[in-house]
Amino acid sequence: MQAFENTVTFQRPAGEVFAFLADFGNIPRWSYAIEETSKASAGPVGVGTRYRQTRTIPGRSTEEFEVTVFQPASRLAIHGQIGPFQATISYELAAAAGATKLVNTVELEPPRPG
Repeated sequence: MQAFENTVTFQRPAGEVFAFLADFGNIPRWSYAIEETSKASAGPVGVGTRYRQTRTIPGRSTEEFEVTVFQPASRLAIHGQIGPFQATISYELAAAAGATKLVNTVELEPPRPG
């Protein structure tokens, strides 16, 4: 497994940052590799909500992921097929002097030979 972490501070309250991230339809606004992300299950967003997205880089593909953690204003995580990898992506938010510190952790399992 490969893992990496990014930390970013936003000059916004944690609730606003969480709401933006938890609206996965926003992914194309901040990820140039994703053309579209749409909800694939009914009901409000929460643990178990499924999504489908279209990736254009490095090539065109369809991916699916599911929300595995949903704790408003503090934690959010997804798991699914991201490019050729099974991935777990988590977002941890913390108030930081009138702003929000966001720690994004990505864990990738390489494709299995076969």
